[in-house]
Amino acid sequence: MTDEMVHKARPSTLSRLKRLLMSAFDPRAYAHALKVVNYYNYMHVQERRKITLGAAPRISPVATFANGQNITLGDRVHIGAHCYIWAGPGKGRIVMGDDCLLGPNVMMTAANYRFRDGHPVTEQAMTEADIILGRDVWLATSVVVLPGTRLGDGCVVGAGAVVRGEFPPMSIIAGNPGKIVGTREIKNTSASD
Repeated sequence: MTDEMVHKARPSTLSRLKRLLMSAFDPRAYAHALKVVNYYNYMHVQERRKITLGAAPRISPVATFANGQNITLGDRVHIGAHCYIWAGPGKGRIVMGDDCLLGPNVMMTAANYRFRDGHPVTEQAMTEADIILGRDVWLATSVVVLPGTRLGDGCVVGAGAVVRGEFPPMSIIAGNPGKIVGTREIKNTSASD
């Protein structure tokens, strides 16, 4: 068996222009745009109004929130692109201390569906537990934080980790499941060399 070489088709300028004109007059594109605006409104705009915000937050316009009334963000919190911050629908809170930094694609949820109560899963009750991040916590890209997680001040969680449980201050956490792989040390930068 031989590998066949295949190249991606490159449309001509005329065919790209035709595609542009056809899409400008396609009502399905406008209907889809309304769905996107609706999603943005109920997953970002409306929920962000319910969040208790500290001073000077930096929140990506493509971050999504659920149950904003149960979310509290400290001062100078930075939430990166495509983060999902989903508090519980009942009492499951998400609390972030001052100076927390979330890289892109972080998922935090304070509620999980139960899975032993029958089916379908979406009709089962949810189990909730608070997520508490201390001050100066950094969650790198694609971290998943599960209900009941408590990260002490200064914790750093490596890319792609899945975190659940309690971790002491200044822990460096990595892996799935997340485990302590080191300790963060802060050097005093105010002293002269």
